[in-house]
Amino acid sequence: MSHLGVVVNPTAGKGRGSRTGARVHELLQARGHQVEDLSGRTLEQASDRARAAALAGLDGLVVVGGDGIVHLGVNVVAGTDLPLGVVAAGTGNDIARALGLPRDDVRAAVDAVEHGLDHGPRHVDAVRVSTPGRAAHEWFVGVLSCGFDAAINARANEMTWPRGSARYVRALVAELAAFRPYGYRVTLDDGVWEESGTLVAAANVPWIGGGLKIAPDAVMDDGLLDVVLAGPFTKPGVVKIFPGIYQGKHLGHPAVEVRRSRSILIEPLESAGPHPPVAFADGERIGPLPLLAQVDPGALRVLC
Repeated sequence: MSHLGVVVNPTAGKGRGSRTGARVHELLQARGHQVEDLSGRTLEQASDRARAAALAGLDGLVVVGGDGIVHLGVNVVAGTDLPLGVVAAGTGNDIARALGLPRDDVRAAVDAVEHGLDHGPRHVDAVRVSTPGRAAHEWFVGVLSCGFDAAINARANEMTWPRGSARYVRALVAELAAFRPYGYRVTLDDGVWEESGTLVAAANVPWIGGGLKIAPDAVMDDGLLDVVLAGPFTKPGVVKIFPGIYQGKHLGHPAVEVRRSRSILIEPLESAGPHPPVAFADGERIGPLPLLAQVDPGALRVLC
């Protein structure tokens, strides 16, 4: 019998999170596990409860919801021996998709958790992101975005409709009116990119925004970020290239390039354009530039 902590995002999946969470509890208990509900009235409270339970002793932490609740779980367990189980029940589920986990199938997701408990977890990379010169950091496991995509993410987080990637499209239309290319200085392992740009995304997984294939070749266990750098686009140019992102076709544009790097320092460059938007990772707000992100290979153990 395993002692499992479960954190549920009740608002995930248009309110389906609570029902899905109850089903997860039921299935895990029926299979003989000791299940401790660590959910809170807020995600901050749930995070505090999960950290306290992890210190007290758990065999695994299981999160129920979308990429936001996965981000919470990653920040509890990354860099430790405690494995993370994911029951995908959100609107985007990009991280579950990248891990090959079931989506919107509770029984199959619980089966994956049990498989990881029985046969050992999968080790994948996690990424530490911080303000340069400061010891405090946050973890992410998906994509760090700090360009037009981040502005869209912020707008999409304020919306309750529609679901999934359609929300991302609606947010793009709303943000496009005020768009101007931003100024960047991006320092990678192999050099510096200084440019007026539309997008900078440091990807540990291929997808963002509920299925947008921002970095098609990104994998979670190669010790590297796929850094997507998009130069200056006009508003019509953004509209033209956006639909192709679903299939990764934007990488064929001459203004878009991908570099691989274990670390990335992203700074604003006023001489090249306005200050880039506040950065997001795993769909959650990280903070303003400058930011330093560094891959920690195998720092996350996933039950799958």
